[in-house]
Amino acid sequence: MKLKLLAALMAVGMGVGNQAAHAVVTQEMVDNAAGDTKEVLTWGMGNEGQRYSPLKQVNTDTVKRLVPAWSFSFGGEKQRGQESQPVIHNGKMFVTASYSRIYALDAATGQKLWKYEHRLPEGIMPCCDVVNRGAALFDNLVIFATLDAQLVALNQDNGEVVWKEKIDDYRAGYSATAAPIVANGLLLTGVSGGEFGVVGRVEARDAKTGRLVWTRPTVEGHMGYTYDKDGKATENGISGETNKSWPGDLWKTGGAATWLGGTYDKRTGLAYFGAGNPAPWNSHLRKGDNLFSSSTVAIDVKTGQIKWHYQNTPNDSWDFDGVNEFITFDMDGKRVGGKADRNGYFYVNDATTGKLINAFPFVRKTTWANGIDLKTGRPNFVPENRPGDPTAGADGKKGSAVFAAPGFLGGKNQMPMAYSPDTKMFYVPANEWGMEIWNEPIAYKKGAAYLGAGFTIKPLNEDYIGALRAVDPKSGKIMWEVKNNAPLWGGVMTTAGNLVFWGTPEGFLKAADAKTGKVVWQFQTGSGVVAPPVTWQKDGQQFVAVVSGWGGAVPLWGGDVAKRVNFLEQGGSVWVFKLADTK
Repeated sequence: MKLKLLAALMAVGMGVGNQAAHAVVTQEMVDNAAGDTKEVLTWGMGNEGQRYSPLKQVNTDTVKRLVPAWSFSFGGEKQRGQESQPVIHNGKMFVTASYSRIYALDAATGQKLWKYEHRLPEGIMPCCDVVNRGAALFDNLVIFATLDAQLVALNQDNGEVVWKEKIDDYRAGYSATAAPIVANGLLLTGVSGGEFGVVGRVEARDAKTGRLVWTRPTVEGHMGYTYDKDGKATENGISGETNKSWPGDLWKTGGAATWLGGTYDKRTGLAYFGAGNPAPWNSHLRKGDNLFSSSTVAIDVKTGQIKWHYQNTPNDSWDFDGVNEFITFDMDGKRVGGKADRNGYFYVNDATTGKLINAFPFVRKTTWANGIDLKTGRPNFVPENRPGDPTAGADGKKGSAVFAAPGFLGGKNQMPMAYSPDTKMFYVPANEWGMEIWNEPIAYKKGAAYLGAGFTIKPLNEDYIGALRAVDPKSGKIMWEVKNNAPLWGGVMTTAGNLVFWGTPEGFLKAADAKTGKVVWQFQTGSGVVAPPVTWQKDGQQFVAVVSGWGGAVPLWGGDVAKRVNFLEQGGSVWVFKLADTK
């Protein structure tokens, strides 16, 4: 009898162990996340970043029955911008919130399971609101970055800290807001703080322990390093040639922050990170291309080496950060990548070599360049539309101002686009605005803003600023658009149900026919939507979720545009939807 009882207990124990082992997130699961309909394991709904779901229970016919299943409030007074994409695993939703908070919720009911609130020091210097864009899942960990430039790994079951690592010194202007990604067992992260003269870089850490494995700077002239298990650093190659594209010592505080994070394609073995604006904004101080600022860099995940780079805006003078996501997809039998850049142009590059295949505007007005030369890959600059050199003026305090479009908040900013392999179109949340901009003298001071420019954002049209656009990457045509009065600042998702979902600052989560652009459903969430939606299936029921909470860079930096949207209310909540029962 005792032997039978012991055997039964062993069987139960083994069953529990197998269940627990099955529950952890593996690299294989992350690699195949784009096709997983039952969970959302990564930022981008797959490391490639396509934000496409093969689910089609919610489609153009049934979407009219989409109703709230539950809603959860982040609570407290810490509202501000909510730009997070939830991740879902093992029946739990993990969602970050403003001020470096993260919640674990029951994905079926919205019940709070635990909360972790990172203790932030005085003196943090986030550029563009106290946002966080999401977390990474690996093993039994949920990992996210904080505004004081740290990484925190928590136990998925109880929220206890498993490891915590410092990225850099927040007092020097460093911060972190992006969702990490996991590739080859490594946690890949970038840094924020380009407006403070930081040095951009990509880091790889052991996802289970937080141990630093390699670093790769994104300012030419800086050295990369590989680290052994004891933390000893070995130089693994300089990032380009010192002073080749930067004058004097400006490369030492060159910006090029990798603040939006990256994507990864297991077919190429490359991680793709965008590098932000060079510092300072005053381009007359830094003659040259200023690599690798305002660029896409493709990094070999195993070695940390930059395999190729493509610079979208050489010698950037307009704050056209190149951080926007590089989404890989198939076109004409090749693996390529698409990027809707801040500068208003959409680029298609070979994902393996970086060779430019196509480039075209996805906004109606660009004044800084009148096209991209497909042979050289360089923009056709309009010299008179670059802000003037302040040293050329009578008093040396202010250069001649110009009107530039797009404005520095970009034809597209942090809000991720989506790609549908069904329609073969990208769905881009675009904005039509410009700016008056001028240059000023500036010198670097640790922890101080390092701009050397003044600006005012201005709308270009009376009837709209934002427009969701369906873009054909092959022909360069805008196939349809849905205009929006306020600027779009939330991400996009598309599904096999022939739907495109996106949010608006006015508070709506909307769905449109992916082929025609006809809006077929919308719901008022109570605050502006500046985050990307996700979808998954549980027990045969498809769910759609989005975070709601107005904020981000627009009300802080938007100039005349900010005045047009100052009536919008802040908030902080997660909304989850499902189809209403037809019985």
